[in-house]
Order: sequence, then structure tokens, then C-alpha cells
Amino acid sequence: DIPSFPYSLLWEERQLRSVANLTRQDGEELLEVASRAKVRTEITPFPLEAANEALDRLRSGRLVGAAVLVPGM
Repeated sequence: DIPSFPYSLLWEERQLRSVANLTRQDGEELLEVASRAKVRTEITPFPLEAANEALDRLRSGRLVGAAVLVPGM
């Protein structure tokens, strides 16, 4: 059996946190390597208000690349 716990504990987390332990130089070196390796990314921008649509498209496999939410778009 799975023990019960307050529902609020499941959905209470509402903060964005960075968990990366990289320096700016690490990021710059990664971008340089990605450039030389010819890494190409594909994104589909969505206005912030269309977040549910972006999730629906992701779940249904109708999204190419990464969904990007753009505030004020």
C-alpha cells in the first residue's frame, strides 16, 4: 500500500530553481562545442496564455522540437 499524505504537499511547490552547478565559462565552452558539432535546435514558441495548448501538443506528439513559452508574445 502507498501511504497517504496531504494533497497540498503534492502541489505546493511553486518555485523555479536552478540546480545546475556550471559557470558562465562552462556555458560558453558548451556553446562553442555545439557550434562546431553543427547542433541545430528546433523550437515552437507559444504565448504564455497558450501553455495548455503547448502541453496538449507535447502529449499528443504534435510538437517538433521544444515548446517555448514567451511572456508578452
